[in-house]
Amino acid sequence: MKEFKDKNQWALILGGSSGLGLATAKKLAKHGLHICIVHRNSRMQEDEINATFDSIKNQEISFKAFNIDAFKPEKRTLIIEALKTELGIHGKIKTLVHSVAKGNLKPMISDESPVLKHDDFALTIAAMGISLYDWTTAVFEANLFAEDARIISFTSEGNTKAWKNYAAVSAAKVTLEAITRNIALEFAPHGIKANCIQAGVTDTQSLRMIPGSENIIKHSLIRNPNKRLTLPEDVANAVYLLSKNEASWITGTIIPVDGGEHLS
Repeated sequence: MKEFKDKNQWALILGGSSGLGLATAKKLAKHGLHICIVHRNSRMQEDEINATFDSIKNQEISFKAFNIDAFKPEKRTLIIEALKTELGIHGKIKTLVHSVAKGNLKPMISDESPVLKHDDFALTIAAMGISLYDWTTAVFEANLFAEDARIISFTSEGNTKAWKNYAAVSAAKVTLEAITRNIALEFAPHGIKANCIQAGVTDTQSLRMIPGSENIIKHSLIRNPNKRLTLPEDVANAVYLLSKNEASWITGTIIPVDGGEHLS
């Protein structure tokens, strides 16, 4: 059922060329939302990524992609202006998805490798946390949000658990969650709902960048009651559910989507 078809509504996905963001783009397109993806990839990856994007376009929806640095204010302004033109008077953004991964995975103490510095924390928190607020306010000030809009971002169990080399990203995820709660509170009069999905351990490029990711995967398979890792499609399904009209009373929450992994 394409319940979003013919409603002239869009999903704006930050970080949509792989992993959770890409799976979400595919899922929402399947149900009739037009898709705009903001991503940052090298020219070497372009052919592969464009082939993936073609599969989204085949869903008979409008599609835009920007291979651009989503964290630079001038680039964000450029995208917002392009979207104003693309959406016209009646098109609106139903769902804003924050799926960006840009941060430092350095240890606090090491004799062999560089350690975390103040600037590493600042860059990671700005990119993976505060940028949610930057994009929310940019879309809001451009009057591009639908009347019943959804803002969804992705956090992890590293928000409360200490993992080696994860300190900067953990701080960013906690920031992301705090900003989400306040968006839910302060933007509520404008019909905007905001939630974080706490995905279970998912075998993505981002996970593979974490030192010791093999051990994280092994441990998760043991503790997950369903004995498998979370799939990007599991998370995409939850984004779709949270975008539906029936989810309009869910806001300001951190929702585990992990097959019960957080239970033990």
